[in-house]
Amino acid sequence: MNTFKPAPPKVYRWAILFCVSLAMFGNYYVYDSLWPIVDLLREDPGFSYAQIGMLSTAYNIAALLVLLVGGYAIDRFGTQKALLVFALICLGAAVLTVATSRYEVILAGRFLLGVGAEPLIVAATTVLAKWFKGKELSFAFGINLSISRLGSASADWSTSFASPLYTNWQDPLWLASAVAGISVTAAMLYWILEKRAQQQYQVGEVVSANDDKIDFKSLYKFPLAYWYIVALCVVFYATVFPFRSFAIDYFQQAHGITRETAGLLSSLLPVAAIILTPLFGLLVDRVGRRGLFMAAGAIVMLPLFVAVTYLPAGPDVYLWIPFIGSAMVPLTLFIVIFLLGAVFSLIPAVMWPSVAYLVDARRLGSAYALMTLCQQVGWAVVPLIIGRLNDVFDAGPTYPQGYAPGMWFYTLLAAIGVYFAFKLWHHDRDNARLASSPHTGA
Repeated sequence: MNTFKPAPPKVYRWAILFCVSLAMFGNYYVYDSLWPIVDLLREDPGFSYAQIGMLSTAYNIAALLVLLVGGYAIDRFGTQKALLVFALICLGAAVLTVATSRYEVILAGRFLLGVGAEPLIVAATTVLAKWFKGKELSFAFGINLSISRLGSASADWSTSFASPLYTNWQDPLWLASAVAGISVTAAMLYWILEKRAQQQYQVGEVVSANDDKIDFKSLYKFPLAYWYIVALCVVFYATVFPFRSFAIDYFQQAHGITRETAGLLSSLLPVAAIILTPLFGLLVDRVGRRGLFMAAGAIVMLPLFVAVTYLPAGPDVYLWIPFIGSAMVPLTLFIVIFLLGAVFSLIPAVMWPSVAYLVDARRLGSAYALMTLCQQVGWAVVPLIIGRLNDVFDAGPTYPQGYAPGMWFYTLLAAIGVYFAFKLWHHDRDNARLASSPHTGA
């Protein structure tokens, strides 16, 4: 006898969204919690910039391995168990990272974080697709991304609201471990909510994570514009994310500002993403011209790293973030980070949806998985190069000019991004696919 079950009430869906997003918040916080203590890691355990760069790369190597494995664990055990297990792995990674000053153990902790964090993101995406397909799916994804980025911003803000912890390198990471515990709690709440919902309501079917496995046989069928977007994706994330990794330390050592001010300034990047990414997405959906927007963003980014290195600091200006804090920051740094934050919002808001207009829907999962794989490769290599350059040129407070080679390397990457953005724009104009509005069938 078939028993009719009603659809879950709307408030239930938003409770699920809140739990999953809170798990993601903790995930992002733990990843970014390492960057405000770069100078402390160099002082106390005595790590080199190259070693710190490897702590970033270890996460990406793990992410690459997990991506190649695909969504087997999520398919095999379901989203309830998967989300909780991966949140527990992230918690274990956070504790392992702070438990000892031995470099090999900290490196293992960052690797373990990559093992847990990337599948957690896939599991969260799968949950949202199951609960919101046909019901505010895009908006739900936007909210999830905003809360996730809030985790990154909060790690930067911890230099202010948790400033007493920054007398040593371990206490801020113990705070990150506590935040990882919040992720585990949120994952448990999601499990309880969904188990109850399955008994009382008609819950959507699970979207198979295997849809995101890379189909190597079909790679040659992807259009040329797709490969331009992949190339732009690689150089963009390989520029912005490694810069964020070293930004707080760079602001302190090269520009002589306090850790609290540096953290507030660095947080402008994720704060911009929280606010501007949905707005840019709405704008481009209305006017089209996706290739042109990506080219414009690449051009804006090109001079920023040279500017922050060579331009005069200028007068101090007042920076205030509501509910977080305020500080006086050099005008040049403020303008550069504000513009980089705008680019950090614009290019992803245009780039990822553009793939859907270029690739057949049946191979969209493979297209996104391949794009993410390439992104991780670039992101893994650059921190090693920047760390090595900083060490070779003796970058530090006594010789701030030593940071210049790293900034020129970021500029080189940005220039490559401009090249591929313009190749995409010209291809776009010739084929009139990305340039046209979605309303005209793009």
